[in-house]
Amino acid sequence: MKHSGCVRQYRNQIVIIIIRLTLSSAAQIESKRMKPIKNLRKAGFTLVEIMIVVAIIGLLAAIAIPNFVKARATSQANACINNLRRIDDAAQQWALEKGKTTGYTVSYPSDLTPYIKLNSAGSIPPCPASGTYNDTSVGATPTCSLSTTITPYHRLP
Repeated sequence: MKHSGCVRQYRNQIVIIIIRLTLSSAAQIESKRMKPIKNLRKAGFTLVEIMIVVAIIGLLAAIAIPNFVKARATSQANACINNLRRIDDAAQQWALEKGKTTGYTVSYPSDLTPYIKLNSAGSIPPCPASGTYNDTSVGATPTCSLSTTITPYHRLP
């Protein structure tokens, strides 16, 4: 029984070591789980960052706006040319039905109104760029008042 005191002493030391290890590993785990508090002054953007973004947006707008204007003008010219084709086709159909020959004077738009699909206002579609159409005779190419004043031209090829 002499050894029982030694065993008890070692057993107590082992228990103390195990408890210390358990507590230290629990503290390490807890410290890993806790997130550091962020500094609120670092949230947001600096003036330089905002100025760079504004400059990039301005550059993109400077590139895109002229292309948009050009695309709009081209679209208007194409719509006008399409309307001129429809007016010419209506004049040819009118002349065929009425037995008129090339060079006969056409009363535009009253003679051609029944031969063209009208818009919602009940009239021949106008030039999208605010030009006016003129068709003087059978066989003559109809014209737009903007045929040579703006680019791209509003005239039949």
